[in-house]
Amino acid sequence: MDRCEYQKYAARGTVNAGNRQKIRDCMKKALAGKPVKIGFLGGSVTQGSLASSPETCYAYLVYSWWKNKFPMSKVSYLNAGIGATTSQFGAARVKEDLLAEKPDFAVIDFSVNDEPTEFFEETYEGLIRTVEESECRPAVLLLFNVRYDNGISAEKYHLRIGKAYHLPCVSMKSSLYQNAVSGQIRIPDISPDGLHPNDFGHRLIADTLIACLEGIYQDLETEEILNPALPEPITPNRYQNSTLLQNGSSEPVCSGFTKDPRPKQSISDWFKHGWTAFREGASILFKVDGTEIAVQFRKSVKHPAPIAEAIIDGDEKHAVRLDANFNETWGGCLFIATVAQNLPKGKHRLKIRLVKSAQNPVTEFYLASVIESQ
Repeated sequence: MDRCEYQKYAARGTVNAGNRQKIRDCMKKALAGKPVKIGFLGGSVTQGSLASSPETCYAYLVYSWWKNKFPMSKVSYLNAGIGATTSQFGAARVKEDLLAEKPDFAVIDFSVNDEPTEFFEETYEGLIRTVEESECRPAVLLLFNVRYDNGISAEKYHLRIGKAYHLPCVSMKSSLYQNAVSGQIRIPDISPDGLHPNDFGHRLIADTLIACLEGIYQDLETEEILNPALPEPITPNRYQNSTLLQNGSSEPVCSGFTKDPRPKQSISDWFKHGWTAFREGASILFKVDGTEIAVQFRKSVKHPAPIAEAIIDGDEKHAVRLDANFNETWGGCLFIATVAQNLPKGKHRLKIRLVKSAQNPVTEFYLASVIESQ
């Protein structure tokens, strides 16, 4: 199946029409010649993994549609995708990486990074509520990607959030994946590893999103009433107000851990602004304020990497192991470990301590951040 044939099926990807008024308003703004900013937030597919260039990933192709559709407008582009990250991290970084840039329109996708569980339904709702309650309140389109090798996606849980917040939703499981299951498209033709799309796969994902946008454009004069009040949360909603602690926003007590002072070069340049340690016994102590605590650290392909443990309020018996050894070959992984849930509200102590390190370690333990939520 070529691209033209697939476009006959692309409209099947729209699985929830939602309230489209904010997207229409954004299009009308662009038609009037006013500048608009198009933003994307997600994981490795959004970042453009396995695309041959930044310009052949789905996000840039959707941005190009906006630019070509509205030539009188100055359309700008922001790609805030970071590989191997979930909506738990997304909820903590969305203010800095997306909302601070005041996008007019945003596509959000974590459906192949989040596991299909109620936990990630809650973290995803926290992310969406943060966006919906922001000062800029961009028009939002939710994208649900899928693993083409096994059909796994968190779409079931993310779609419940999309419907609750009346947001347009586009599903690759209902569109491109169905063509792969039926044999009309060979999986190797769109994804070398069954997950990340190649250029052709990115093109078809973009076509599915564009089919939704074209439908909205064709119905531009329809008016829907926007309700400024958000619905009540459908989950416990403990991740809406997540805070990211790095060395510029936190002053932990360090014993053997050292600040990394290097500046970030881009959104995806994430092993910066953290803390490093080499020696067994090194520790770092944070005062945290939250009921849910997570730690981000680098898993390294250089072995042996150090192993640490996270201890909450001195409870050594329930220490959480933080193993920095990565059993993959594609590079360092920004790993997130939830180390405490359902803590009593208030202040807590988080101690991270290296418990195993080679005498001459080939790599350091890199602590990227602590995330506190409540």
